[in-house]
Amino acid sequence: MTHVIDMKNVSWKRDGKEILSNINWQIKEGEHWAILGLNGAGKTSLLNMVNGYSWPTTGEVSVLGKKFGETDIYQMRTNIGWVSSSLEQRMNGRYLAEDIVVSGVKKTFGFLYEEPEEAVYEEAREIMEQLNCEHTYGKRYEMCSHGEKQKILIARGLMANPKLLILDEPTTGLDFIAREDLLEALNDMSKAANMPTIIYVTHHTEEIIPLFSHTLLLSEGTVYDSGFNKDVLTNENLSGLFNKNVQLDWHASRPWMRLS
Repeated sequence: MTHVIDMKNVSWKRDGKEILSNINWQIKEGEHWAILGLNGAGKTSLLNMVNGYSWPTTGEVSVLGKKFGETDIYQMRTNIGWVSSSLEQRMNGRYLAEDIVVSGVKKTFGFLYEEPEEAVYEEAREIMEQLNCEHTYGKRYEMCSHGEKQKILIARGLMANPKLLILDEPTTGLDFIAREDLLEALNDMSKAANMPTIIYVTHHTEEIIPLFSHTLLLSEGTVYDSGFNKDVLTNENLSGLFNKNVQLDWHASRPWMRLS
């Protein structure tokens, strides 16, 4: 497998309206990408296609080396972890944090028929340690802070050993301290062996930490630009993307944007 994602001339129509248009996007093994765009830019539609929940009207899509139309989409999906803010609302708050994490093995929201083995819980604890949320072990999910819950959900997404991990606006609702804590945990986590390819969706350029080497700019359902951060995240590009004159300043290898 040379490409984790390979989209060629992809478009997608719904009710006669073109939602995605002429998408060409490749992610190679070893790369981690950020996706940046305004609301309505097509980010969720693009992620739905990556997960095989929607299929291209035209063009070709391959994910994890599996070409749509020639592979078992359900099997492919078992190798993808997707963490979104909506996932938190679906969790049973009475479960312990480690139970939420362990449920990621089967991608369920609880255990109805069998109790996982102790070795599974040991693996969960190790992942929670990597994300700096091991202190929530033994704590009910509903008693955890929003930042802790996001880390628990990311740990849950890693339990099935995915080859691709999608983090869809994971800092939504977090205060500045909790956001920076989560971003630091992600950066630390990326140093672990056998880490999956990560796609990180955000509205905020400063969340594009050094972990992410590439960025996809999405606008009105099409690729505005894509490539290495230094080439893509420029004043000219972002001013055009947001239709505002903006100034980008780099601090600690992170791009901070402000209106100019």
